[in-house]
Amino acid sequence: VQLQASGGGLVQAGGSLRLSCAASGGYFSTYALGWFRQAPGKEREFVAAISWSGGYTYYEDSVKGRFTISRDNDGNTVYLQMNTLKPEDTAIYYCAINTDGYVKWNIRDYDYWGQGTKVTVSS
Repeated sequence: VQLQASGGGLVQAGGSLRLSCAASGGYFSTYALGWFRQAPGKEREFVAAISWSGGYTYYEDSVKGRFTISRDNDGNTVYLQMNTLKPEDTAIYYCAINTDGYVKWNIRDYDYWGQGTKVTVSS
């Protein structure tokens, strides 16, 4: 299974970005998907996750109400819509697959990782 993340960039505080992550190989529609981020000098942290069906989602507290995770099983793609961005959202964002299909927030529960896309939010 391979994942390719895209959509990062430079945006002003209060702006929006939409990240995409395209998967190839495996059985995409059976996998849960997650987004994580890693800021400079910090550990990678959970951002959001979505179940195999798309029926369940879970968010880290600081992004609730601002970020939305969604998926397109026909297109083998997961998205992260990020609104009202803040400078503290600056990080490299990674998509990941959890092959058991259920929403998880522990980094160790994820089996495959994309290469990351950089998001920079200026104040």
